[in-house]
Amino acid sequence: MYSALLLVHSWSRWLVLVFGLIVIFRAFTGWQNRRPYVGADNGMAASFVGSMHLQLLVGLILYFISPVGYKAIETGGAAVMKDATGRFFAMEHMVMMLLAVIIAQVGRIISKKATDPVLKHKKAFIWFTIALIIVLLMIPWGIWNPARPFFRF
Repeated sequence: MYSALLLVHSWSRWLVLVFGLIVIFRAFTGWQNRRPYVGADNGMAASFVGSMHLQLLVGLILYFISPVGYKAIETGGAAVMKDATGRFFAMEHMVMMLLAVIIAQVGRIISKKATDPVLKHKKAFIWFTIALIIVLLMIPWGIWNPARPFFRF
């Protein structure tokens, strides 16, 4: 089960990134070109936030069944904090990704509540960009955090 969930978590990150780039592009062009906020904008925002929620759910399940998460729970976090890779996955990755999901969800709520279409685009652009930057920083690319394969098979 762990391997299957890890595969799903690894591959669905690409959904988050693709939806994130599309929704940010649509929000920016809508804001700059003063376009109306249409159903496709709402749908892409929902797809981005929904894919982030899926990643969070799979990630939390992985956390509780993985050796790193289990070790963190068992030792109260002391053992994993001494190891950079363990600390990244047990604390940094999990906390920052949770924060990114919260920011994306708040951004969706705030942009939906705005009455002016241009303001909807602007708010969506700002909040979704912040969320996507956090996601990009916390994906284990191997640059400043532990390296993991781009595609798991």
